[in-house]
Amino acid sequence: MHVPDGFINAPVSAAAGVVAAGAIAVSLRGARRELDERTAPLAGLVAAFIFAVQMLNFPVAAGTSGHLLGGALAAILVGPYTGVLCVSVVLLMQGILFADGGLTALGVNITDMAITTTVVSYAVFRGLVKVLPRGRRSITVAAFVSALLSVPAAAVVFTLIYAVGGTTDVAISKVATAMIGVHVLIGIGEAAITALTVGAVIAVRPDLVYGARGLTQRLKLRVGGELVDAPALPVAARASRRKVWVTGLVTSLVLAGFVSFYASASPDGLEKVAKDKGIDKRVEKHASQDSPLAGYGVKDISDARISGGLAGVIGVGVTVVAGSGVFWAVRRRRTSDVSPSRIA
Repeated sequence: MHVPDGFINAPVSAAAGVVAAGAIAVSLRGARRELDERTAPLAGLVAAFIFAVQMLNFPVAAGTSGHLLGGALAAILVGPYTGVLCVSVVLLMQGILFADGGLTALGVNITDMAITTTVVSYAVFRGLVKVLPRGRRSITVAAFVSALLSVPAAAVVFTLIYAVGGTTDVAISKVATAMIGVHVLIGIGEAAITALTVGAVIAVRPDLVYGARGLTQRLKLRVGGELVDAPALPVAARASRRKVWVTGLVTSLVLAGFVSFYASASPDGLEKVAKDKGIDKRVEKHASQDSPLAGYGVKDISDARISGGLAGVIGVGVTVVAGSGVFWAVRRRRTSDVSPSRIA
């Protein structure tokens, strides 16, 4: 659903940029409360993982594909404010390095793909968690449903933005029907990927999942006829955060560097709708079209498999470094805010 330059006129693109900038500013403040010694290292990895999985387009209908948006996954794993920042980092890297998503449309893309998906999915997730039985399975079910709904929600928001600032004269009813219809199907893939990933992390380290906090009960032991809390397991007895981080990074590199070669070559939902309905008539050339990585390939490398794989690996590396830098800085700011000198 990466919107290119030219789909939306300049005034609406600028307004979306203001909305996106405001949301990022709010998210930077909110992320200080979410990021701690457990989630801060994970946040950069989540951004890299989303980048990698977004390269894996999957078929959803004849001649149409879809890919992960990632808002629900990020919000559940590291928190909604941090989730907005994760997806925004991915969109920024994609726009600048890979010419994917217009630079003048960056505000539109952040508003649609980062803010909308994160807010909608996390609201649905929290609502479901409150009514479902406590437990890991409920977290996975809530993750599936919230991710499923977040994708058509993003399609609705794009339709509304297009209704206000679209640069072509196409009946909005046709755009809405086509966008929502195909993105409901894409939402199923989003839901499956989100639920599987959240479930995998919960199975290894439930304490790392932001959305699962407070939902697990301490193990009870019967001592002298009374139930008491069992002592916490030593850190050495649990899967280390480093192991989870390394496993996630290796998985991201394999997905982007190897598996992505086998992704569907069909246009994604927005590209298909744009072509079928004629809303791409005024699409503009991307400012980064001459980037050495434009189109998810390395310039001057003729072998498609090597070119695409190397570009994916570079993308994962750059995203994890950029994301980790942002979240380290936010985490450090939180630490300074609660330092003894400030408390005094």
